Amino acid sequence: MTLADSRPRTQGPARGRPRSEAVEHAILEGVMKLLEEGVPLAELSIERIARTAGVGKATIYRRWNGKEELFVDVVRAAEPPDPELPGTSMRDDLVVLLEALRQRGLVNRSSAILHNVYAQMKSSPQIWKAYHINVVNPRRELGKEVLRRGQRNGELRADIDLDLANDLFTGPMLFRAMMRPDDELPEGLAEQIVDSVLVGLRPVSSPQP
Repeated sequence: MTLADSRPRTQGPARGRPRSEAVEHAILEGVMKLLEEGVPLAELSIERIARTAGVGKATIYRRWNGKEELFVDVVRAAEPPDPELPGTSMRDDLVVLLEALRQRGLVNRSSAILHNVYAQMKSSPQIWKAYHINVVNPRRELGKEVLRRGQRNGELRADIDLDLANDLFTGPMLFRAMMRPDDELPEGLAEQIVDSVLVGLRPVSSPQP
């Protein structure tokens, strides 16, 4: 697996001197190389990562506060990039968001190393929390904003709780991708889920798509 074409998206202000993409890629590649060699997350020290990447420890600390932030960027860089929403309608935006979930599910299934990293992350409360704060929560908020616009535009019932509605849309895709790894994730699944859920959540007077 290569991260050469991926860019980390660390949250928060830049620290120290300006970033060098080449250096960051070398560090992320160094972490992935160690993981591919079977080194557990718990045994990955900043010193070992720096030695593998050919940089000094200070170079890493100028870019990340610690291992938790670094590991989050490693996983995020290995995933498909977050999509750009078309903004044409709530339905279209939801389909794009769910298609991104489907693509991440396919990548996770095909990458033994990434699947292993997720399993190890869950055993580390700090890393798992950092991943949710920096990756999962922003994606969830984006989905809720799409639903919020849908309510304002009359595409979604105004009495629907947005957290619940978001779960209704994303839940089926996540369940099939994570809990039922033998089930298919076919093309068109995102549209099928969105249109099925919208049957119950669309205002009665709204036209069908």
